[in-house]
Amino acid sequence: MKYDPRIHHRRSIRLPHYNYAKPGLYFITICAYQRQCLFGEVIDSQMNLNIYGKIVAEEWMRSSEIRQEIMLDAWVVMPNHFHGLAEIVCTNANIVGANGRSPRRDRVSQTTVSRQFLMKPKSLSSLVSGFKSAVTRRINSLRQTPRFPVWQRNYYEHIVRDEVDRDRLRDYIHHNPHTWNRDQLHPKCPSKW
Repeated sequence: MKYDPRIHHRRSIRLPHYNYAKPGLYFITICAYQRQCLFGEVIDSQMNLNIYGKIVAEEWMRSSEIRQEIMLDAWVVMPNHFHGLAEIVCTNANIVGANGRSPRRDRVSQTTVSRQFLMKPKSLSSLVSGFKSAVTRRINSLRQTPRFPVWQRNYYEHIVRDEVDRDRLRDYIHHNPHTWNRDQLHPKCPSKW
């Protein structure tokens, strides 16, 4: 069913009034479109990336190379989702009003312009948007499916409060392939979503 603002009421899942460009550590989960197992498979508690999964891994690692304000921590590509810890660090770049990956002026559509003005520069949403966009572009180029979605709309985020929280999330990320058969995102498991 197509989105209709009169029927559907999209509410933000973000913490109200929180500055997501603020230096700190964030845990994110991004799901593949319709939770398709697009990125590989778990065999004997090991994640085996296919070509699309390798693209996800490459683009995540590139994120900190092209965004000076980002430091990556633990992360994992799963068959139909991605978990990662990313830290926004305070740099001189945080003062500049540019996003880490801005489109060329001659290729900007009105939709892109509108979205950019709503997205806070050097923020978590800017990181996720650029990452999802780069992955989608490369995967769709390979499978020759222009404009086909790779990711679900939005993403889950959690603001990491302290070292105990960080260590718990690192452990969760590290053990995610081991618990795949019981994961709520596994296609054969009943999901609370």
